[in-house]
Amino acid sequence: MGQVTRTTKTRGTREARPTRRIGFLLPGQGAQHQRMAAGLYGWDDVFTTTMDTLFAALGTDGGTLRADWLSDDPAVPPDHVTRAQPLLYAVDYAIGATLRAWGAPPAVLLGHSAGELAAGALAGVFDPADAMRLMWDRARRIAALPPGGMLAVAATVEELTPWLHGDVVIAAVNGPRQTMLAGPAAPLAEALPRIREAGLTAVPVKATTAFHSPALRPAISTEPYQGVTLRPPAVALWSAFAAAPLTVDLALSPRFWAGHPVEPVLFGPALDALLTGEDLLLIETGPGQGLTSLARRHPRVRAGHSAVVPLLPARPLGPRHDRRHLLAAVDRLRDQGWKLNPPPAPHDEATDPSGETR
Repeated sequence: MGQVTRTTKTRGTREARPTRRIGFLLPGQGAQHQRMAAGLYGWDDVFTTTMDTLFAALGTDGGTLRADWLSDDPAVPPDHVTRAQPLLYAVDYAIGATLRAWGAPPAVLLGHSAGELAAGALAGVFDPADAMRLMWDRARRIAALPPGGMLAVAATVEELTPWLHGDVVIAAVNGPRQTMLAGPAAPLAEALPRIREAGLTAVPVKATTAFHSPALRPAISTEPYQGVTLRPPAVALWSAFAAAPLTVDLALSPRFWAGHPVEPVLFGPALDALLTGEDLLLIETGPGQGLTSLARRHPRVRAGHSAVVPLLPARPLGPRHDRRHLLAAVDRLRDQGWKLNPPPAPHDEATDPSGETR
């Protein structure tokens, strides 16, 4: 394993110092679930205020979105594009802002799909409220299109070539044999059994829309960007669409940001290029542990040169577990030399030495 921290003697004590800079990994479509990160709402002031500010940016629509987010019986399911996309943006951004306020500023940001818009806001390209309005407009445009879907397939792009045509396309390349397909509902449903008959593992993704495919082209518009100020990133921002650091020209291009729904996500190649250049402490800054799972398979992480820490549970477990997992992650970050200052756990959520909630 690679060296994690160094220690120096200060006033008779040994104090760990960070030896890796922090990188935020911000998840996108597929990570959403009902009440994701809701356990942080009302517990941490930064998270709560940030979420409320983003909801307020949408006016009455924001109040409806907030109600569905916190409800056990939402009026609109969490996988619907008008819920999944704006809530993923809001939760990713709010958790990132919270972690930064606690004392863990990112040196680099890499988002997956909708997570790239949150990364853009955290990097200062967007005003966060403007980005929330842009995401809401995008989601409503996409919702008006015919239904579609996505498949996660354990195969290379080359192996999937026989099933690619004008309707079914490569939507994301997450790793060497971790590829996602997207397309309208009927062609995708037809392709699924044929892919499995070929001996490949294919699993439908939590999406009712053919994200990152030409099927969404009718929803693409730069009109909502009129009056929105775009700025060069103040933090190194890696694009999963460019698979490279985001240039100033792309950061300032409404066409680039507006076109995300039809472009393939190249998260695997972007992560590979990022970790080839520097050893990092990667933090999954959003719901679930999907990007953590991808990063842990990377050779630089397996060899101990870089590390990855998820903040929230891998699956929905309830508000107490949101807080408990986040505080456990804070302890791991402290072990890496980062001194964070989160709020204390509620008195009824004390943990025993094994880390289990009593």
